[in-house]
This record gives sequence, structure tokens and C-alpha cells, in this order.
Amino acid sequence: MRIAREIADWAAQAVILVFATSTLAMPYVIPSASMESTLMTGDHVIVDKMAYAPASGALSHTLPYEQVRRGDIVVFRYPVDIRQDFVKRIVGIPGDRLHLSHGVLYRNGVRLDEPYVQHIAGSYDPYRDDFPNAPAPPLPDRAVEMLRDHVSAGDLVVPEGNYFGMGDNRDDSSDSRYWGLIPRENITGKPVIVFWSYDAPTEDLLDFNAHHFIDLAEHFFTRTRWRRTFMLVRPG
Repeated sequence: MRIAREIADWAAQAVILVFATSTLAMPYVIPSASMESTLMTGDHVIVDKMAYAPASGALSHTLPYEQVRRGDIVVFRYPVDIRQDFVKRIVGIPGDRLHLSHGVLYRNGVRLDEPYVQHIAGSYDPYRDDFPNAPAPPLPDRAVEMLRDHVSAGDLVVPEGNYFGMGDNRDDSSDSRYWGLIPRENITGKPVIVFWSYDAPTEDLLDFNAHHFIDLAEHFFTRTRWRRTFMLVRPG
């Protein structure tokens, strides 16, 4: 009877967990280095799907939603391919004027102090470091349209209903500079806590393959970043 009761309790908790992670929260693994060192490749995070208010609806007045703010780290459907989820930091909200000068971000004419940002390239890239005032490389159409329609007096002006996201690892980040603005409706939540962090290559994290199973079996204890367990993800 005791074993049966424990199995029943476990099953009930599993059902609750599945329901909760599908409606209120979801697990997400950081697959690349674009947000380092704030979020590391292999960080497994819980994403709060209830964080941000919908554009309209009665629930926006009854549940503890927030508006997307500067500095928030958000998970969103990648605008170029909505089957993929990306995570970036919001550096520009509607109406903000943005530009970079030698890798330093200016917003509304003010140089930003961003202690979470890292620069690792050690070399200068005109478009990356002096966006949007340098010749652009080949870009998706939506990024070309952004540069054509929303640059004024040397600044990218974020239009209504959109946000500008960048990685904290500024020299190694595929972000709004390269694929355009983030529509509000694409933002699905924000990571709130790292529940597990494991040092694994991107290909293993994107595809939970046989190599990853073997790697976990052999190196779980030594490659788990124990100090990051239950680390809160804080906005800038």
C-alpha cells in the first residue's frame, strides 16, 4: 500500500508539473554563448510565461502581468523562423533612439553603463560596433527594412509594437542588429531561475542525441556547474 501511495503521489505531482510547465512556465536550455556571461551555454532555465501582459484582454487587468522594460531578458519566437526560441536582453523599447559607437551603446543620446556586457573579439567590425552607421553585410529582408524605414539622424528609432534585443556577449551575438526588431507578440516570457547548468556543446543542446546521453553518464558530476544551480536570472 505504501509503494502504491507513493507512486500515486509521484504521478499526481508529475501531472501538476506538466500542466504548470505548459501554461505558467516552461523549461528552456541556453544553446549558445550570445548571452554570456549572464547566461551560459548549457544553462537550463525556467521561463515565466505569465510575466508580460497581453496586448489586450480582461486578464491583463486581473493577473500580475508586467510590461516589457529596458534591461529585461526575454524569451521570444525568432522572427525569421518562429519555430525557434531565442533569448536576448531588451535594450530598446518603442520610441527609443539607439546607436553604437565603437561597441558602446547609446540610448536617447546617453552612453549606457552595462556591467553585464562582455567584449571578447579583440578586433573591430564596423557594422557590429558602429550600428547602424556603417555599411551592412547581407541581411534578411526584415533587417534591411528596419535600416531603411527606422533610421533617423544616425539612430535606430524603435517603432511602436516592437523591441530591440541584443546579446550580452556583444561580439558574438546574432541579435536585432542582424535580423531586425522583435515584435511584441513574439515575446513569450522571461527566464527567472537556472535550475541546472551543464557544460555541453551547442549541437548536444539543440539535439538531445546519443553522444549527449553518453556524455551525461560519464561526466554528470564533473561538468555540472553546481554553483549556478538555483541562480536567479536578474535583469540589468
